[in-house]
Amino acid sequence: MRPAQISFWGNDVHGDCVTAEEAFAKACHNPEIFVPDGEVISWATQHGVLEGAGLQPVMTWMQQAGFATGTNIYNDGSCFAVNWQSTAAMQSAIFEGPVKLAIAADQLDAAWRSTNGKSGWFGTGWNSDTNYDHCVSLCGYGPMSWLAGQFAVQVPAGVDGAKPGYAMFTWNSIGIVDAPSMINVTAEAWIRQPTTVSGQPNWRWCNKCRVLAFAGNPSLGACAAGGVHSHAGSGNYEVPFA
Repeated sequence: MRPAQISFWGNDVHGDCVTAEEAFAKACHNPEIFVPDGEVISWATQHGVLEGAGLQPVMTWMQQAGFATGTNIYNDGSCFAVNWQSTAAMQSAIFEGPVKLAIAADQLDAAWRSTNGKSGWFGTGWNSDTNYDHCVSLCGYGPMSWLAGQFAVQVPAGVDGAKPGYAMFTWNSIGIVDAPSMINVTAEAWIRQPTTVSGQPNWRWCNKCRVLAFAGNPSLGACAAGGVHSHAGSGNYEVPFA
């Protein structure tokens, strides 16, 4: 999964990496969903996670009320832990959708800077690090040489291109990380099933015709009982897309 359009989603100037990863996961949807930076920053601000967050609270909130773009809203599905030390488990999870990781970022930062933040950087030979301070997303897997081909870059000298690796999103880029390095810096791994639950909010109960009717734009329909819909006292319902 390599979206055509990605961004920092605020993580170049704020500590909203956990929320930025959520926006990246939405971009991996088919068709792609690009959530504007402003919406991501606004969502993180509203939830008090603009300058740091745990993964699980953000995923829980995203299941309840995710990113709003236009008249649509994009939530998370249920989240499940993944055994990041198992290659088979990780590959199976990534096949379903992006896997959200909590990691230690010091060695990642050096890898990212090696290409000035351009996609196609390599992270290899990382040592064990438990200073967990960052959130990234794994969006692909395969032999290191195959992954390099997806970014039209060469496997660095001394790196075995036949070894398994992962495509990792962070900071408006996607790079390539070997499996041992990923394991050495990871504390948590999560998959959302499904990654994205999309729908349209602002459907409300009409007290006259006794059905749910869209209240976002009253001109879109007339009440079957005559006149306009009456939504007094109604909650706000979200209608999921098929």
